[in-house]
Amino acid sequence: MSDWVDVGRADEISAGKPVHIEIDGTGIAVFKLGQTFYAIEDVCTHDGGKLTGGSVEDGEIICPRHGARFSIKTGAALTAPAYEPTATFPVRVENGIVQVRDDRWD
Repeated sequence: MSDWVDVGRADEISAGKPVHIEIDGTGIAVFKLGQTFYAIEDVCTHDGGKLTGGSVEDGEIICPRHGARFSIKTGAALTAPAYEPTATFPVRVENGIVQVRDDRWD
């Protein structure tokens, strides 16, 4: 089982501004929607570029290059030119610290 990795203090992560972290070479974008945290792979499945840097609107991240939209909650590709989802990751808050882990290979 993979280890939990600290992202940052929950009270310092702003809604609408994803935090990019790396876990074993995988880029992960962590989002705060309301009081809940979500994590998706920080990659547009259309062209392999980072999603962070794109706009966050209504629970979606918009790819900064070609405008594909992804659900922050599910990783689903919502609009062309992306058709494949991006991976999601478990997130928890422990003692005020947001943590994420890559459980795909567990």
